Amino acid sequence: MKKSKYNKEEVFDKVIQRMREGLSCFKACEAEGVPNSTFMRWVDEDKNMAERYARARHDLIERIAADTMLIADQPPPLTPDGKVDNGAVQAMRLQVDTRKWLLSKLAPKRYGERVALAADEESPLQVGINVNFVKPNG
Repeated sequence: MKKSKYNKEEVFDKVIQRMREGLSCFKACEAEGVPNSTFMRWVDEDKNMAERYARARHDLIERIAADTMLIADQPPPLTPDGKVDNGAVQAMRLQVDTRKWLLSKLAPKRYGERVALAADEESPLQVGINVNFVKPNG
């Protein structure tokens, strides 16, 4: 087995901490000077690390959701003359929409659109074909 040039446990802990502070895994790895592919290999090879990574990822997703609410709950910024700054409002809308989209991809069961294409066990989907035979006139 090839010896890693990184102190695996130390770097792993720092990446996880940065994720909990709001950085993506990729950005946290970059900040700690470890390739994301190396970090993910560590996660794949170690069950304990995989569980810790999953918790950190969950925390990151929840932080994104909380940040979305903070942005949405801010009063609209005003221009120096006291009017609503429409450009700033559009920027806030873009921030919220981007986070909503990201949440829908990272945690679709929790934050994705609810589109029912199939029924569940209590209400099974039923498909039927009705064929009506018509006697020709003549």
